[in-house]
Amino acid sequence: MTGIYFSGKDEKNVTSYQNMTQTERQEEYAKLQAVYESLKTQGLQLDMTRGKPCKEQLDLVSDIFDMLKEPEDYMVDGIDIRNYGHLSGLPEAKRLFANILNCKPKQVFVGGNASLQLMYGVLDNAFLHGRTHSPRPWCKEPVVKWLCPAPGYDRHFKMTQAFGFELITIPMTSTGPDMDAVEEAIKDPAVKGIWCVPKYSNPDGVVYSMETVVRMASMKPAAPDFTIMWDNAYCIHEFEGEDVEFPDILHQCKKYDNYDMVYEFASTSKITFPGDGVACMATSEGNLKDFEKWIGLQTISYDKVNQQRHVLYLQNRAHTLKLMKKHASVMAPKFQAVLATLEREIADLEIAHWSKPKGGYFVSLYAMEGTAKRTLALCKEAGVAMTAAGATYPYGIDPKDSNIRIAPSYPPVEEVVKAIDVFCVCLKMAALEKLGV
Repeated sequence: MTGIYFSGKDEKNVTSYQNMTQTERQEEYAKLQAVYESLKTQGLQLDMTRGKPCKEQLDLVSDIFDMLKEPEDYMVDGIDIRNYGHLSGLPEAKRLFANILNCKPKQVFVGGNASLQLMYGVLDNAFLHGRTHSPRPWCKEPVVKWLCPAPGYDRHFKMTQAFGFELITIPMTSTGPDMDAVEEAIKDPAVKGIWCVPKYSNPDGVVYSMETVVRMASMKPAAPDFTIMWDNAYCIHEFEGEDVEFPDILHQCKKYDNYDMVYEFASTSKITFPGDGVACMATSEGNLKDFEKWIGLQTISYDKVNQQRHVLYLQNRAHTLKLMKKHASVMAPKFQAVLATLEREIADLEIAHWSKPKGGYFVSLYAMEGTAKRTLALCKEAGVAMTAAGATYPYGIDPKDSNIRIAPSYPPVEEVVKAIDVFCVCLKMAALEKLGV
């Protein structure tokens, strides 16, 4: 292992832990334990908890603040962008995001910096008032159920849990959510919606297949107000290879007479700045009209100055993809370090398997059942912080205690290497303990 530990076995003749004798496992554990005790004395403080852009990525886009300099820059199509008005966003900002998402400007609502805020707004309005096709507000329903493809994004699950919805786990596959399970679940009229991260899903890095997208768009749920929350957070976030074309979910839903069923979300959080970016929502004109009616009671307008700054800086999809290549040059070495180390240190031991994404922000690892919590507890004690075990499942409970989300984007490459080395030591120790050393 780079700088920390290597078992000393012939790499062409590595024995999996399951095939070792009890004595061999005990000897292996003793070596690992010695290394681990040494690690704890180093005072490491390595953060791999969340998929945040690193300082280098933020620095490469800091010239965005130079886009507005003169007083006339704040007048756009006769609009003083410093003033109230234009709740749904600047027309040019709508055109920009429509170009990026491959939809139409009239379908786009441009908000503040957080797409999560727009998601919450959709759910909050439906809960208090009902939404398009709702027979009654969701707060008047005896029970509201929500489909949660898992492993998935913890903030999605916590949001629907906060409204008191009953969360139903849907297994993820290599092509997206298990659509057989989804189609069976939506026969229940209490099932009101589903979370989706359709491209480079969090955390597995799955890109939904065209078949999955079509099956999703053509569903006929029992609930007339069933809602697809389509969080396209990583729509142009490749770090290896060229941009992967992806179907427009609004077009597909409209094609199958489900135009009001979907809300799509995206943001520039990992294009420019998480704390000072722009988020958008794309949906049917009817949904937008309903959303604006209620959101207009909360705010008169969002930050149009920042919207215009992004319009001038990003320009269009083609220009934005060139910027994403710069992000990729920073991200790729970190993911390569993680995957190369896992392949070298873990693959032959048969104690875990993991995703090998070409975009997004995570590597999803499946440890031996019953060892994820123990692995991460060991990591924490050694100074490596990672997303809590179970966070990628509804209610924070992974029934197999197996999935671990690795987020290598934030630390420098040298810290990623050190952190994943520590992680491998802990993963091995937890596996050996499970096998009964």
